[in-house]
Amino acid sequence: MREVIFDTETTGFGAEDHRVIELGAVELINRLPTGKTFHAYLNPERPIDPGAMRVHGITDEQVKDAPKFKDVAHAWLEFVGDATLVAHNAEFDMTFMAKELARIGLPPHDNPVIDTLALAKQKLPGQRHKLDALCSHFGVDNSARVFHGALLDAQLLAEVYVELTGGLQASFGLETVGPSATPAAQSTVVLAAVSSASAVVVQASAAEQAAHAEWLAKCIPNALWNKDI
Repeated sequence: MREVIFDTETTGFGAEDHRVIELGAVELINRLPTGKTFHAYLNPERPIDPGAMRVHGITDEQVKDAPKFKDVAHAWLEFVGDATLVAHNAEFDMTFMAKELARIGLPPHDNPVIDTLALAKQKLPGQRHKLDALCSHFGVDNSARVFHGALLDAQLLAEVYVELTGGLQASFGLETVGPSATPAAQSTVVLAAVSSASAVVVQASAAEQAAHAEWLAKCIPNALWNKDI
């Protein structure tokens, strides 16, 4: 399963009038980072609101010579492909991306979307659900996050998302890792989540149980589970 965790920084807070000025994303396959990222600063062709600047620290001067969205759009779409998109308060980011794509005559993303804000509210009711609070809750190091930043926030969110969905065990499924697998997958046994509705319980045969008992008696004779308690 391929997922792209992404974030945007913008000139302000309304997609009708404001533009994306930073776009960052990381790729996960079976909940594991592959090391592939996407990152771009963008010339928004309009001033950045002071309120937004206080959030992300990006100035007009910093992005005046950056590429425009139309210059990176196809590279972005190629990076995303048909992956599931994951974002925190996804409606905000997806609305901005839809407007940016519409401005250059392209349709909005039709990928599946997961909103980690909604997921956090469901999993952690009564707690704070901002990214910093979730990092604190799950022990994710966000000490580098002085300002919001699209790539940094995507990287932090990827760690939070894995924890929200059960940690690395959420991807446990005994898949065969072939030679074309990513470096992360090649060194890891990846297990895929199976819903309770489709789970199948396979019982060991009598011969298998006997062979296992013989192995335990020979190799771990003093194991606690071999003793009567």
